[in-house]
Amino acid sequence: MEAVKRWRSGWRYPTTLLCTYGFFSTVKPLEPFLIPYLTGPDKNLTAEEVSNQIFPVWTYSYLAVLVPVFLLTDWLRYKPVVVFQSVVLFITTALLLWTESVLAMQVMQFFYAMVTASDVAYFSYIYSVIDLKRYRKATSYSRSIQLLGYTVGSVLGQLLVSFDLMSYSNILVFTLVLTAIALLTSFFLPMPQHSMFFHRRHLRQKTAMEGTERHGDGTVDAMERSSRSNISLEEVGGEKEGKGDMEDDTEKGLEEKGPTAEDLEGTVGAETCSQVLLQLWRDFRQCYSSRQLLYWSVWWAMATCGYNQTVNYVQVLWENVQPSQNFSIYNGGVEAVSHLLSAATAYGIGFTEVRWEQWGELALGGFSGLGAAALFVMTFIGNIWVCYCGYVIFKSLYMLLITIAMFQIATGLSMERYALVFGVNTFGALILQTILTSIVVDSRGLSLSIIPQFTIYASYFSAIAVVFTLRGLFRIWSSKRTKRETPPSDENESSGSGEHRF
Repeated sequence: MEAVKRWRSGWRYPTTLLCTYGFFSTVKPLEPFLIPYLTGPDKNLTAEEVSNQIFPVWTYSYLAVLVPVFLLTDWLRYKPVVVFQSVVLFITTALLLWTESVLAMQVMQFFYAMVTASDVAYFSYIYSVIDLKRYRKATSYSRSIQLLGYTVGSVLGQLLVSFDLMSYSNILVFTLVLTAIALLTSFFLPMPQHSMFFHRRHLRQKTAMEGTERHGDGTVDAMERSSRSNISLEEVGGEKEGKGDMEDDTEKGLEEKGPTAEDLEGTVGAETCSQVLLQLWRDFRQCYSSRQLLYWSVWWAMATCGYNQTVNYVQVLWENVQPSQNFSIYNGGVEAVSHLLSAATAYGIGFTEVRWEQWGELALGGFSGLGAAALFVMTFIGNIWVCYCGYVIFKSLYMLLITIAMFQIATGLSMERYALVFGVNTFGALILQTILTSIVVDSRGLSLSIIPQFTIYASYFSAIAVVFTLRGLFRIWSSKRTKRETPPSDENESSGSGEHRF
């Protein structure tokens, strides 16, 4: 019994429960076959109804609930929102199984928007119940298990459909069972005693550890920045699907804390709503006063918008390419391959020795151009296998670039400020996605068919590529010009003399 008590009081217990929840909540065997299910005999919906009337509801709803859910998650201290997410996920799956009309599917999309908005609770919970020194392992486990869940779901769906082991309806019943397991697991999660903003754990560092200094404008001194710049990208390799979003990365800033729990003394303090909002506004102004962070954030928001649109509607494109042949039976395998290759691509960035602060913007432009080319090929080459390959390439390139962007932004930011920047960038992406959806997709807008839609998405990424390629070339040229115009003697004088240059 003593061993069980020690295990429950340690970091492994909440981490194990959260990973169990993360796995069972992300195993969705029907997701790669959602369009064939909705447009097939089970629901009898048309592709136009799904694309122009049902899917846009998710975008609008996600934008509407993101900020309230983000604040409520912190105020309620994560666990209640995790439980709420599993309940809403169960309702979403039930609506998908037992209802049929367009209106019912729109309601289902609204509930799914609350599911994706609540992902922030999953990615923030673990850092409020474990020691700072365990952040890296906990992050690795929680991220990897979600990637494993998506991959298992795609492979399982592929096997069930290919061998005709279950109908689409039975697959949804099986998904309800998995969601029920996730819901049951969420009840056993320990309740955190503090959070990032409303219930802060005010840390007082021991005098022996006071080796770094944080300045009033939110920057850190050279010692702290140097130590943070060596952080591996490994933990951000398992970036998740396009619909999500804040998922992915609030914890990245948390990991980068240097002192261990034994070196800190703290108390929990409650902040009023006005105090939190005022502090968030100050942090927002200070963070985005950095041009470098602003450029990376602009790419993040723009690219995530285009990525979400592509992932959301790619199955409609696949159905349109060769409708006379039932190639949709391979969707699960393609999704599984794209998950694994995306993770491998992002993971490999951690082993590259590149000065991303100098070459990063050029990389954003160049790889965005390759992604645009992949989208153009998917759109205009009427071959399903070309579409599949283009999708895998596009998704892998996005995961590679978003990993670089997250790392560059997180370097030098505290936990709270990284969470804020992540939330603002996600919100910006949703605003752009809402505008794009309302004009291009929505039945009250242009209501374009799928081929013109993807032509616009490919052109959108082409514009991103041009802008950031030009910006990257200008940055490199400016850097080389500065080096040429700075005489070596000036550097020696400034380092050798006792004078300070301002």
